[in-house]
Amino acid sequence: MKIVACNSNRPLAEAVAAVLNLPLTRASIRRFADMEIFVEIQENVRGEDVFVVQSTSYPTNDNLMELLITLDALRRGSARRTTAVIPYFGYARQDRKSGPRTPISAKLVANLITEAGANRVLTMDLHAGQIQGFFDIPVDNLFAAPLFTRDIGERYSNRDVMIVSPDVGGVVRARAIAKRLDCDLAIIDKRRERAGSSEVVNVIGEVEGRDCILVDDIVDSGGTLCNAAAALLEHRASSASVYVTHGVLSGGAVARIAASPIEMMTVTDSILATEAVRLAQNVRQVSIAPLLAEAMRRISDESSVSSLFD
Repeated sequence: MKIVACNSNRPLAEAVAAVLNLPLTRASIRRFADMEIFVEIQENVRGEDVFVVQSTSYPTNDNLMELLITLDALRRGSARRTTAVIPYFGYARQDRKSGPRTPISAKLVANLITEAGANRVLTMDLHAGQIQGFFDIPVDNLFAAPLFTRDIGERYSNRDVMIVSPDVGGVVRARAIAKRLDCDLAIIDKRRERAGSSEVVNVIGEVEGRDCILVDDIVDSGGTLCNAAAALLEHRASSASVYVTHGVLSGGAVARIAASPIEMMTVTDSILATEAVRLAQNVRQVSIAPLLAEAMRRISDESSVSSLFD
């Protein structure tokens, strides 16, 4: 079993390798003067079970190309099996035709990864579960719910917690955490007029006097969650916190969250934290390295991954 780290989130790859007590495979992933990407695997990988750790986060296209070229280098190096470990799968929000003459980019990316030489994919909290069906190779989709459940239990043990879904589409995710914590569930009814902008219409559920925790898979601009937190406090909730798997946090999102009524936003390290995230007072990270490492070990051992969540 070998682990190759690309450049998008090397600290996460190093943490995974530390949990597995394995060194990272020596590899050179660099750019020529014209920004073409060049990859050289500097160890023998013939007949090996290789895991390539690379989130396709910002800059998405550069990181995706790094992953594709690394997969090709491993295939040409005669690796026995190559698993693309993609903690954050970019383009996942383009999972259907949103209008006439628009692409299904998630399917295109799935084809690219398969053609580049991946034998299987390990990812986390896909924005839409059907993306697994875009691949013609096995896909293991991990969930942050057990990690969040444990963290919420530790941090909010003496508080009257209520889990809140920020939209109707996230109800299944939020209900899974509410069921694990044996607490109530509320739903934010929102209207999205255009990408990156949303308006809260109603709060479904009795949130008065409760410590509300919004649960989502991706935070990008942060507008939806900030509006949802404000709506919860308007409905007399005691506090509003957030747990999100993928902290994209583009543009001025961190400043927007810092100025919002969100008590604390917790994100995983599926995406490398920017300096703004590290300095923010109400944004914190929890690590998915132990979960990823255990899933990778089970894949290598040919044992059950789904039993991680039983």
